[in-house]
Amino acid sequence: MNDQEIKRALDKHWAASDAYDFEEEHQIYLDDAVLEYPQSGERISGRHKIQASPSAQPNKKRFDVRRIVGSGDLWVTEYVLTYDGKPSYTVSIMEFRDGKVVRETQYFGDPFAPGPSRSRWVERIV
Repeated sequence: MNDQEIKRALDKHWAASDAYDFEEEHQIYLDDAVLEYPQSGERISGRHKIQASPSAQPNKKRFDVRRIVGSGDLWVTEYVLTYDGKPSYTVSIMEFRDGKVVRETQYFGDPFAPGPSRSRWVERIV
């Protein structure tokens, strides 16, 4: 796959994630893909287990993709993952092999109050 095809596959993946289309969402993964959540120390091995994981969660989720950047076999998506109305700023790093994801690592950051010591230099973003 070339970069444009991978970008389209990622757009389709994140749109399916937001639409709760678990079958389409997980077409991007190889059968032996690995998904890691370093902050919780979890690793899920295999596309079918990766697919089963979100379908078992009772939370209402929304995915708001901010940007996707990458080239070749390494792609990064920045997005806001909102669980039951609470946003978490998220980075997904995906490694591709043969046009499919072989490894994904997701990092989550909860919002926090701005530091007063930076206030004179800061422009607030939403």
